[in-house]
Amino acid sequence: MGVPEPLTETEIAVALAGMPGWEREGETISRTYLIRYHAAVAAIVTIADRSRRIQHHADLDLRMDHLRASITTHDAGYRLTAADFDLAQRIDAIVAAHQALPLD
Repeated sequence: MGVPEPLTETEIAVALAGMPGWEREGETISRTYLIRYHAAVAAIVTIADRSRRIQHHADLDLRMDHLRASITTHDAGYRLTAADFDLAQRIDAIVAAHQALPLD
């Protein structure tokens, strides 16, 4: 398995347009979820398990009333790849299953 290919600016814009709540910050995509602390802890455990399985990880920042996920592909020189958007969709589903209320 080689180094993931970074997406073009057009590919990033198209992918981001289909992902409400996610924002681009340089070569990272991020989203903040309004979620109860203990529900967020449970979500993080599930996110960590899924991330291990696909070998792609997000930076997660847990606070009392919200969880922030930030994603980039380290192996591609901290650039955005298709794997980032795949992981973002997985995180959306996991957090939704833990009763998050997005800050949209």
